[in-house]
Amino acid sequence: MSARTELEARARAAFRAVMLSNHTAEKFASEAATRDLRLICEVFDEEVAWREKSKRERLLKRARFPVPKTFEGYDWSRIRMPEGVAREAVESCEFVGRMQNLVLYGGVGNGKTHMAIACGTAACNRGLSVMFSTISDLVVRMQRAEEAGALDRVFREVERADLVILDELGYLPIDRQGARLLFQVVSKCYERRSLIVTTNLEFSRWGSVLADDQMAAAMIDRIVHYGHLVVFEGPTKRMEASPMARRA
Repeated sequence: MSARTELEARARAAFRAVMLSNHTAEKFASEAATRDLRLICEVFDEEVAWREKSKRERLLKRARFPVPKTFEGYDWSRIRMPEGVAREAVESCEFVGRMQNLVLYGGVGNGKTHMAIACGTAACNRGLSVMFSTISDLVVRMQRAEEAGALDRVFREVERADLVILDELGYLPIDRQGARLLFQVVSKCYERRSLIVTTNLEFSRWGSVLADDQMAAAMIDRIVHYGHLVVFEGPTKRMEASPMARRA
């Protein structure tokens, strides 16, 4: 392929990337001077890079992560991955494209929320939409929205996301109204988008937190159908890292 032909192909791809018409792309690629082709490719490459960066920033802001977290330096040594799921599949958010779920289960302070946010950050960096919330905050928000007749707004946010992260199931009890609303969120995700749920409770105890064993069973059924269980083992990392705990 000649240098001119390669530039024409780059120019056509650049025109498509900024969503200009094929007609304009063909006319420019065939009639423009080589110098102009090179310039337009450089300009459009910079424009596309700026758009992608801006989109990532918007997605990260919309996700509402409480703190920034990535997989850089993440300790995988105490994590038991499910059969058939590699660490790389989690880091690359491959499961999101397949609309699969992750349940991150383990004791307090073992890195579950860190992994969930890191997954969400990786998804945003790949141009995917993410919604993050602790379960208690989401339930309160939905209850207030329902009282105000604005529950559809919350559900639209769920439906807009490619990945929904529900953090801290089991840390606070949920009443029947809250469990009903949370079940609707899980149902809207089922077979349509991916879920990450972090919890310190085994499945058999979800009913005690959700105040309804049948509701809990139905929720678990939808989550695990396309889901994988990631188990976090060992003592809390927060205590190990705490100067106060080391002195004690």
